[in-house]
Formats: sequence, C-alpha cells, structure tokens
Amino acid sequence: MKFTDGYWMMREGVRASYPAEVLDVDAGTGSFVVHAPVQRIRHRGDLLKGPVVTLTCSSPMRDVVGVTVTHFAGERAPRPEFEVAADPDVAATVAVDDDAVALTSGDLTVRVARGEEWRVEFLAGGRRLTGSGSKAMAVIDTDDGRHYVREQLDLGVDHFVYGLGERFGPLVKNGQSVDIWNADGGTASEQAYKNVPFFLTNAGYGVFVDHPGRVSFEVASEAVARAQFSVEGQSMRYYLIYGPTPREILRKYTALTGRPARVPDWSYGLWLSTSFTTSYDEETVTSFIEGMARRDLPLSVFHFDCFWMREFQWCDFEWDPRVFPDPPGMLRRLKDRGLRICVWINPYIGQRSPLFEEGRARGYLLTRPNGDVWQWDKWQPGCAVVDFTNPEAREWYAAKLDALLDMGVDCFKTDFGERIPTDAVFFDGSDPERAHNYYTYLYNQTVFELLRKRRGEAEAVVFARSATVGGQRFPVHWGGDCESTFEAMGESLRGGLSLGLSGFGYWSHDIGGFEGTPDPALFKRWIAFGLLSSHSRLHGSHSYRVPWLFDEESVDVLRDFTRLKMRLMPYLAGAARQAYGEGLPMMRAMVLEFPGDPACTHLERQYMLGDDLLVAPVFSADGQVAYYVPDGVWTHYLTGEKVQGGRWVRERHGFDSLPLLVRPGAVIPEGAVDDRPDYDHADGVTLRVYELADGARVTTEIPAPAGGGTAASFVTSRDGAAVRVAAEFTGGADVSWNVLLAGVRSVARVEGGTAAEHEQGTLVHAAGPQIAITLEDR
Repeated sequence: MKFTDGYWMMREGVRASYPAEVLDVDAGTGSFVVHAPVQRIRHRGDLLKGPVVTLTCSSPMRDVVGVTVTHFAGERAPRPEFEVAADPDVAATVAVDDDAVALTSGDLTVRVARGEEWRVEFLAGGRRLTGSGSKAMAVIDTDDGRHYVREQLDLGVDHFVYGLGERFGPLVKNGQSVDIWNADGGTASEQAYKNVPFFLTNAGYGVFVDHPGRVSFEVASEAVARAQFSVEGQSMRYYLIYGPTPREILRKYTALTGRPARVPDWSYGLWLSTSFTTSYDEETVTSFIEGMARRDLPLSVFHFDCFWMREFQWCDFEWDPRVFPDPPGMLRRLKDRGLRICVWINPYIGQRSPLFEEGRARGYLLTRPNGDVWQWDKWQPGCAVVDFTNPEAREWYAAKLDALLDMGVDCFKTDFGERIPTDAVFFDGSDPERAHNYYTYLYNQTVFELLRKRRGEAEAVVFARSATVGGQRFPVHWGGDCESTFEAMGESLRGGLSLGLSGFGYWSHDIGGFEGTPDPALFKRWIAFGLLSSHSRLHGSHSYRVPWLFDEESVDVLRDFTRLKMRLMPYLAGAARQAYGEGLPMMRAMVLEFPGDPACTHLERQYMLGDDLLVAPVFSADGQVAYYVPDGVWTHYLTGEKVQGGRWVRERHGFDSLPLLVRPGAVIPEGAVDDRPDYDHADGVTLRVYELADGARVTTEIPAPAGGGTAASFVTSRDGAAVRVAAEFTGGADVSWNVLLAGVRSVARVEGGTAAEHEQGTLVHAAGPQIAITLEDR
C-alpha cells in the first residue's frame, strides 16, 4: 500500500508518525524494548505528547532477529497466528551503552542508535546488511479511521528481492507492488494463489513478516531505494534472517515456519487427468489407460477431476452413479493395473449437496454476523464454506474423505481455498482478515494429516493450489489455471521459481496449459518442461491431454521424457531429501545456486533441478533457445556434448531435446528402471561422472525407499590420473552398480571392475564395493 505522494508529501488524508529518538531501554535476557517518541524530547512538555513507538527485539533462533513495532498495545490477542518455531537454547546477548542498544544472535546483530537520529541497523560478518533510518519506520492514521504500521529497509544499488509466494510476473520483485492476499486469479495477473509474506535478497538476508492477513509490499517502488512492508493494525512483527547465502536463508526460514514433508516415490511419476469439463465415464478412463499402456507410456497416477461427483453437488464426496455405477470395482480394476488414484475436492459445499444441510445443522459452515450460513453463487449455486477453525468440522470433513480412502483412493487434489470471505464469522473467533490467507493452511493440513494417519509417514501427498506460510509442510502444490500458450508456460515457470524461493520444496503445473487446447508444438515443448519438474501432470480444462490426440510425435516425446525422469529418480530422490531435510526447492532459480554470478540475478527462463542439472525449457515452436551457462565446462546430459560456460548460448532443439546440462564436477546417479518411479534406486545405479577436477571428492547419497530397501553412499575422488569410487550399501541385498566417466573414451587400467565403451564415455561395471580407475595420459 502506498502512503506517500511522491518523495516529499503524504497522500491526502494520510498522517504518519516516525520514531525520532530512543527515550529509554528495557534490557532483558535475550531481548530488549525501546520506547521511541515521535518527536525530539527538548523539555518536559514534550513528554506529554504521543505517539510513542515501542520497539521490541528478540531472537527465536541463531541468526534470526525478531522485531515488533507497536503503537497501541491494548489490542486483543490476534487469531489466527502462524506457527513459528523457536529454539529454547538460542543464546542471544544484549549490550547497552551510551551510543546504542544491540542484540546479537549468532552472527547477526540488530543495533538501535541512541543518538540524535533514529537508526536501526542489521549487521553481520563485519558489514551492514540493511537498516531502517529516518522516516522509514512509521505508525500511520488515515481520515477514514484506519491505522497502519509500516517499515522500510534499505536496498543497495545491486540488491535484489525474490519470493513473496508464487508470483507470475518478473522473478526479481524490485519495482513491484505486491499484496499478500490469496486470490483465484489465474497465472496472468498480479494476483496469486499462494501468497507468502517472506522475501530473500542477494544481499545476505531475508525478511519474514509474521502476519497472516494482508501484508502490502512496496519493493523499490514507492521508495525506490527501500523495501517497504505494512499491515493494518496497531502492531507488526517481522523477522530478519541472516544467511549469508540464499540457500542458508531458506534453510533458516523453513526452520522457523516448517519444512516440506517427504512425499512418496510414486508421486514423481506421470499423473494423467480426466481434465475438467470434458465428458468421461469408466469406459473413457479405461480407454486412456489402455492407450497409454499400448504405446508404452509409463503412468503412475490417474486423477478424476470435478465431475466424478454429480453437478451442483460439489462437494458431496459421492461418485455420480450415472457414469460410475460401481466405484469400488472401478478403483480395484485401476489399481490392478498398478495405478494410484487421485480425486478432486474443494472446501466448498453447494446448496444441493446433502452435506449442506448436515453442515448447517451442526454449525460446520462459515456464517454471517446474524447467524445465517455465508453463501454466494460463485462456483456452485448457494455455495457455502467449511469452517476449518472448528475442530469438529475438520473431523467431519476428514471422515468423508476417509470413506474414499477405504474405497481405494490414494490422494486428493485439494483445489480452491482462496475465495474466503472477510464478512464471515469463524467458529474460533478468528479475525476474518487474518483468516483469509490462513484458511488454506487449515484446509490442506486437514487433508494431509488424514492421509499421513491412514497411509503412513512419507506416503501422504496432495495436489494443492492455494497456500500461505507453513503450507509447504503439506505438498505438493501446482501452479493453477494457465492458458495454453508459450507465454503462459513462461508465467508458470516464473511462478514456480518464485514459490521455491518462498520455502516450498515441490511444484508442478498443467502440461500443455489448462485453458484452451495447445497446438502440438506447444504441447511437446511443455512435456519436456513438465517431466523435468518435481511433479508432472497432464491436465486441461475442456480438452483431453492424452498425447495421441495431438500427433504421434507427442507420444514419442512423452515416452522419452517420462522414461528419462524415471531413470533420474536416484538423483531426484537426493534433491527431494534436500527439500524435506533442508528446505531447499527441487527446482531452483539460478540465483539460488549462483548468487555470486551477476548474470544469474534476473534469470527466469531456466533453472537448476537439484544441485547439478541445468534445465532451459524451449519457449518456441521452432526450437530456438538462448540460455546462460555459468563458469566451467558443462555437458549436455542427453548427448554428451561439452559447453564452455561463462557465456550465453544459442541452440536449436528438436522436440525430443532441450538444454539439459550437467554442472562440472558433478556425479549424477542414474537408475536402471525407466517404467516406474518407485523402485530400489540403488540397485543397478550408474554414477555418471562429469569433469571431475584433480583433488575433488564428491559424496553421492541415495536414500532408501520409504517402504524399505537399499540406501547407498558413494565417494568419488580424483588424485591426478587416479579416479576412485567407494560404495557402501545398507538395508538391502547385494546390488550391482556402475560408473560412467563422461567424455573419457578409454582408460589405462581398472581395478575392482571391468570397462566397456559407451556412447558418452567409458562405462565401468563394479565387481565389488570399490573401483580404482587409472586415466590415460593426455
């Protein structure tokens, strides 16, 4: 929200008060409180005036400082609040002298000056990260009776801001105005389904505004050298998080707000949907699945979208008997084919649903202040909203889903959750403005926890559209309703990268776009992008997405990239472990991996998949693509061709290809199975070694499947001409493994295995737990 009229004046009807000096300090153990009048105190008469801004600083964990700015402290305790973790053993220290009061947590210090000018500074590693100076922090009143708290933090000339949820505009947020307010607005506007009041910078820090309602960000927009954020009310709390790297910022932010759960291996396979408004019954579904099998197209999950239920009765969680007369039998037949089953749900109850009266009678629906059920006609006639702040309503809703799990359903697409009214009454007394974004957290938590309870740890997965802070705990999320255009494909990628920079580990999108029908060229380009995303789904609005309806080449492209992803599962499992163990996204903006490379600052048409694979989707029918390669000698994964980095590259790719480059020095584990994702990834694995430098030592971990199997750890090292690989396996039977020295056409000697020629180098089959390879002199 903008408060000023240019640089010098406030907007009409807006009055701001700024802390002017430190009046006094209350220093405690690990925290301090500063009282700051908004005018200089020259005599006792000035002590009779207000406002006084109260600034409280503390630390919930190392390298994180919490700052609370308060005007009136008499507000009722707000509800809801985000769940924010705290380390009880954090050792923050407070120092007070004549010049300043400072709190230090780990390597981060917040310092409030006690001189003639108001100044708050954040310092780390011997340098100033950012700060809030004159007329930056403010309490603001308006003529219409509203009250706001605002903060502004300095931005340097080369400081850039990322995150704020899944946003479809430019990846760098400088120059943008962003309201944290969930909306069902598609992927082509400033609205977003997943709003997160957290940003990170390339300047060593991130900021999380701990407010679940509307937070307005003006990022180098209202004040072009400042990142501004404001909330309506009398108080605002934010956390400044020191990295110093973007990866460390994300690790610490997700330690505060929660890390993604581990999802089942089968979820990484290809999902096929009925699409939305298309006509389908069991015969249609069976024809799709049999068509995929005849064409040798691996399929893991089949999804039934809205019309598995009868029209105007969403949601009643009952199969439409006119088209699905035998749901248990149908699901059993599908599962006999090795498929998992997903069904669409949402948190709204149409008036014709039998659950409407049941929910109304029990008090499980949002109401208006006069006690009426809150209803409108958008989406479903007489649509009501389940009140997830009521524990009994959550149990009621979960019980309906539980019956579907008994029937054979494996997971749910938790659609919607954005259009939550602000003129409704919530069971627990939540402030509707604060509950609007937070609602999706309760909704997805309800469904995810049911799945976890019924299916077990690491077997729960949803396909969610809406989210806010903490929603990353309940994966997976997809990008919402995009058009079937190359432009929308680009929007989707920007949204996914932005979400990944906001603490979310997994992300997907509708291959080919949702609205409209893609032409074959777009569909095939989107397939390559979709199968090199963390999760991959074929889904549309009014047209099917089975590939043979586009052209026969689409079938071949889908087969090639699906099988490629299945072979990459040992590598993807390692990237996923970073997601649920460290809070790092599987799909990463280039700046996350290369923060020191200025060329990566604004890159938004390419990404890193895990640590070591660079993916540059092709956004053109003719295959022309331009992408940036960081320093070093990179290798095309599909062809073995070398690419010298530190420059932009232009190439033309057929539909069966795209730029998929391996980072120099990487060891990529490739699996031996290409028709399913849920296999013993360590058995038969091939370690593909690329441009290993002299003196390098690389550890490759392959997690055991959640249901049991083999875990593997490999250490690959090079000392001059000697390359050694040592393997350690736990939890499984004897397994086979191999090493591919990419780009090495012959070797002088092999101990512990046998060498053979390979189209991309030399392949060594291991005979035991260690291999020693002597390279030929060049």
